[in-house]
Amino acid sequence: MNEENTYILGTNNNELSRLKLQHKVWLSEAKYGWGLAEFKSDQSILDLGCGPGYSTEELARIVGKSGRVIGVDKSNAFIAHLIQIQQSTLLPIEPYLSDFNSLSLDDDSLDGMYCRWALAWVSNPKEILAKVRDALKPGGRMVIQEYYQLSTFKTHPERPALKKAINATLNSFNESEFNINIGSCLPEYIEALGMKINHLRLIPKLATPGSLVWEWPKSFYQNYFPRLVSMGYLDNQDVDGAMEDLQELATISYATLCCPLVIEVIAEK
Repeated sequence: MNEENTYILGTNNNELSRLKLQHKVWLSEAKYGWGLAEFKSDQSILDLGCGPGYSTEELARIVGKSGRVIGVDKSNAFIAHLIQIQQSTLLPIEPYLSDFNSLSLDDDSLDGMYCRWALAWVSNPKEILAKVRDALKPGGRMVIQEYYQLSTFKTHPERPALKKAINATLNSFNESEFNINIGSCLPEYIEALGMKINHLRLIPKLATPGSLVWEWPKSFYQNYFPRLVSMGYLDNQDVDGAMEDLQELATISYATLCCPLVIEVIAEK
């Protein structure tokens, strides 16, 4: 697999910018979960599926110079970006280029793990979670944020071309080999690992025109809808129509865009 196909949205500069926007939208939610898990200074934390490292940097500031954050990702481009962050900030970040199956972790070596939208893209999430559980120290905690129900992705008022493109997006995920709604299964998986669930929280996001939250799904549409053409779900005319619909919605003061519903699971070994 070449670098651009490492992830469904690629790893190019446009995706780096989109992920930075996404990080801004979701940082408060991440920090809330980290606080509930009592992530703190001196700890060793794994950022599983760290991407370009925006959350890795935030976690490294929490653990301080006597802690460490291991950022794991399978993308060369993303790990290169994380290395740049580490070199420019001198934070205690350990970039780790690896897919989750090849990832090697010492038993009882971690105080915590964070991942967001990482388990939805692996075919064996139970095995990956078991690997992380073994690496956690007794009392170590996981903070996981994954999609609970992607079908909440809707707009009001609806527009036909945009609705078609959103439905094509849902179909492309539902017909993949992965479980995009992995979040709904996490409590079951965690309990089967013998871990204690400390906290469950549903996280909705409702976007309105002109808000930062509105820009988040917009940036996703701009990147992913054209990919649906090469996948056979849409044609170029469909994509143009969908983006025109979105542009029109942005001029309607009462328009709303309901983002996919996310669940946060905090579990303890």
